[in-house]
Amino acid sequence: MGNYVFGVDVGGTSVKMGLFNMEGMAVDKWEIPTRTENGGENILPDIAESIHEKIAEKQYSKEEIAGIGIAVPGPVNGAGVVNKAVNLGWDVTPVKEIMEKLSGLPTEVGNDANVAALGEMWKGGGKGYTSLVMVTLGTGIGGGVIVDGRLVTGVDGAGGEIGHMHIMDGEEEPCNCGCRGCLEQYGSATGIVRLAGKVLAESDEPSILREKEVTAKAVFDAVREGDKAAQETAERFGEILGKGLAMIASVLNPAVFVIGGGVSKAGEILFDYIRPPFEKYVFSGSRDAKFVLATLGNDAGIYGAAKLVLDAVQ
Repeated sequence: MGNYVFGVDVGGTSVKMGLFNMEGMAVDKWEIPTRTENGGENILPDIAESIHEKIAEKQYSKEEIAGIGIAVPGPVNGAGVVNKAVNLGWDVTPVKEIMEKLSGLPTEVGNDANVAALGEMWKGGGKGYTSLVMVTLGTGIGGGVIVDGRLVTGVDGAGGEIGHMHIMDGEEEPCNCGCRGCLEQYGSATGIVRLAGKVLAESDEPSILREKEVTAKAVFDAVREGDKAAQETAERFGEILGKGLAMIASVLNPAVFVIGGGVSKAGEILFDYIRPPFEKYVFSGSRDAKFVLATLGNDAGIYGAAKLVLDAVQ
């Protein structure tokens, strides 16, 4: 079965890579650049080369490697085929098949947000739970759903795309997906900045936010200082995100929501704004869902990718 496993998280600018033992202890972690030119044709060969170099450096035999797990920013079907990854320049790409040929090692592939959820369940904020929803609040909103220890990926690998739930009627600006009124237009870092802009435009009241570049971090820093415009922004953010998570809970009844991504660096103050509307809208049977912060940060993907392999071989 092997003694080690590689976890790979492919991002738009860099590929994070990790070597783990079968208990999930990191033996080594490193990064390589993501070469997206020419339709991303170099990405998988670069990963395979880096893995071969690491195996040689550690003086392992190939028989000691259980496999490679890869997280990619796009929907992935059960055959390990990615149906477009725009950030990488990929069209439909059979990642599992290509990587197995290049590396000579068994390969498992998953969507990056789903895989991050797996990592957080295994070794992060969701440790100890087997039914959870990972909510990644970054430039957009990513989601990963785990039920009874297994990822819910859907028929085409697009399960867990919670950022594109329709949450608001009457929105005039389109989301990146082309629809209007998506959850990520209000609950992401970008969404918080949009909400703050609207709040500031509605009055001439003094605000710390008028004196600096408005970012999600600036908003929550100002909340802590008692800034009224920041607090109003946080309340609008919490009302919309809390409502969205209540909808998810009413369908999935998770034990816990694990909140990650750049916005989560604001800390548990987020829950002061998300939890009340969540409890207001959620079905009573799901009201006890917990909220915790993700703890693995940028390493969630490599841990989750490693776990993909372990789940496949164990």
